Amino acid sequence: MSQKLNLTYDHLAAQSAAASQVDADLYSRYEVKRGLRDINGKGVLAGLTQIGEVCAHTEAADGTMTGPGNLVYRGIDINELVNGFLQSGRNGFEETAYLLLFGRLPDAATLRAFEAMLYANRALPADFVHDSILKLPSRDIMNAMSQSVLALYTLDDQAESTDLPNVVRQSLRLIALFPVLAAYSYRAHAYRFSEKSLILHAPSPTLSTAANFLRMLRKNQSCTPLEARLLDLALVLHAEHGGGNNSSFTTHVVTSSGTDTYAAVTAALCSLKGPRHGGANIRVAQMFEEIKREVKDWSNDGQIEDFLDKLVRKEAFDRSGLIYGIGHAVYSVSDPRSLILREQVAALAREKELEAEMDLYRRVERLAPEVIGRHRKIYKGVSANVDFYSGLLYRMLNIPQELFTPIFAIARIVGWSAHRIEELANNGKIIRPAYKSVAERRHYLPLEQR
Repeated sequence: MSQKLNLTYDHLAAQSAAASQVDADLYSRYEVKRGLRDINGKGVLAGLTQIGEVCAHTEAADGTMTGPGNLVYRGIDINELVNGFLQSGRNGFEETAYLLLFGRLPDAATLRAFEAMLYANRALPADFVHDSILKLPSRDIMNAMSQSVLALYTLDDQAESTDLPNVVRQSLRLIALFPVLAAYSYRAHAYRFSEKSLILHAPSPTLSTAANFLRMLRKNQSCTPLEARLLDLALVLHAEHGGGNNSSFTTHVVTSSGTDTYAAVTAALCSLKGPRHGGANIRVAQMFEEIKREVKDWSNDGQIEDFLDKLVRKEAFDRSGLIYGIGHAVYSVSDPRSLILREQVAALAREKELEAEMDLYRRVERLAPEVIGRHRKIYKGVSANVDFYSGLLYRMLNIPQELFTPIFAIARIVGWSAHRIEELANNGKIIRPAYKSVAERRHYLPLEQR
């Protein structure tokens, strides 16, 4: 009697998972650092870079933690960089992009010329907008942007060239176009899947990256100076995070194979899309919606702490056991980006009359590490990361959640471009780390004996 085959996807998935599972104890036996990080969060040294530096914390001479974490762009402390353009009353994203790409701060004339070069690259052919964006809308904006980046390859007569002048040209074009691709992809998404009006605003040839993006999103094509300044700040803080973050490392890996710019950037986009990387700010915003519903008194620490306990015990929100926005793979004492953003977002909360919600975020930020510490062993400090406040900022700017991760990409395309140029400039070998096989050896069985 013939046995009925069970080839459902569930059955095949279970079979595949069983064949793929590696005994967790083997990682310790062979001294494998999962995720290329040790248990204290220290990363495996896989490369050298001059672009960005991520410091977990400030250390004393004896190696003990003495202060907050730090982020450095081309040797300049992120706090110093941010204070520099904010105190001058200027937006900082374009200046930061020049610094990260070319290794020095531009003077006034160079900055104006660089801005003009970026803004002149914002236009897309009408047939491209129709055929690549409107005709094939996606339920996910990051996937839509990936599709558009690959389509841009077809418009480039020098798409395959990896000569540095050509790669710089391609990089500036993509930096200029990412806000346009994100805005148009969202509009196509909203029209197709939410039955909203299809409104496309042409990009401005003069506005800053942040102001132009808000203008393209909004029906009235306007934003306040404070709104533009805070989105600009968020772009600066997300523009770079060292060569070891998942998407920038992906850029190095894919670039080392010799592939074209559009393929390398698409790979980075696909990495950033993942909820463990660029999608966390959406989860923070969604988590807080549940906190606001379930916690009756937002000023009561006890009630907030009770709900956070439920989150960690997997009894609330998505049952993951995570308090989203708290903790980081590198930072221990604090994430410097979160500290900068928290201070500035408070100003917008006052303008929007959302001080009570801002206070709730601060209370969760203060209480969450204590709650996590009661439930699990902490090998390094736990603090709020940049996703904790960026989601609140985007919501106050009336930016749809579908665009939270694309905004991250609008900023990080600068870092990806800098890392791609760095990989090409150093003529590195193809990146190929080692994996140890722990499968038992066995013999091939003829078909009739299985």
